[in-house]
Amino acid sequence: MQPRDQAWFQGVVRVKVFSDLMFPLVTAGVDEVGRGPLAGPVYAAAVVIAPDRIPTGLTDSKKLSARQRQSLAVQIRSVATAWAVASASVIEIDELNILRASHLAMQRAVAGLGLEPDLLLIDGNLLPVFSLPALAIIKGDRRIASISAASVLAKVARDAEMEKLAQTYPGYGFERHMGYPTPAHKAALQQLGPTPEHRRSFAPVRQQIELQTKQMNRRAR
Repeated sequence: MQPRDQAWFQGVVRVKVFSDLMFPLVTAGVDEVGRGPLAGPVYAAAVVIAPDRIPTGLTDSKKLSARQRQSLAVQIRSVATAWAVASASVIEIDELNILRASHLAMQRAVAGLGLEPDLLLIDGNLLPVFSLPALAIIKGDRRIASISAASVLAKVARDAEMEKLAQTYPGYGFERHMGYPTPAHKAALQQLGPTPEHRRSFAPVRQQIELQTKQMNRRAR
């Protein structure tokens, strides 16, 4: 958070502390998961949670084990004032680009909350277009509990989707690497070719398609 933004944010919080009835501030943390993988949708979540209801051990989802995330996700869904999870498809990623698709998933998550927060707290340094006031917070998933909660819900939801895709497309190891460009995933991509759930706008996938096309053209001659 930049010093100017931090001063503004602290000022808003100060208003809430001293004038809760006059200006009840409802904040929602928003985060996305899955910008880096070669396959699968990008997910986002939005969470409104009271400070006195934050589960113990909540932090950035990347710092938690799968079991810890699963346990925290159950608690978050139980105690949060509101929460929503949304995604943008592989087709949308390829059509829009991954940044715009991740912003679309965030917009969908906020729209799914069922209430209108006074302020959105977004992880990162870029803001999607919202009709509500929003603040980008660098490393917000480590610093703001509601963003941490959003990162956990988005990660758990996306992992579950990748495990389903692993059953539909065996041999790629989606259930292990969740679509990220690990050596095992790249090797499977070269051996088996891309699935409909691979992001064709991503260089390793695009290059594999181009290679397969050249090989098919040679065989056709």
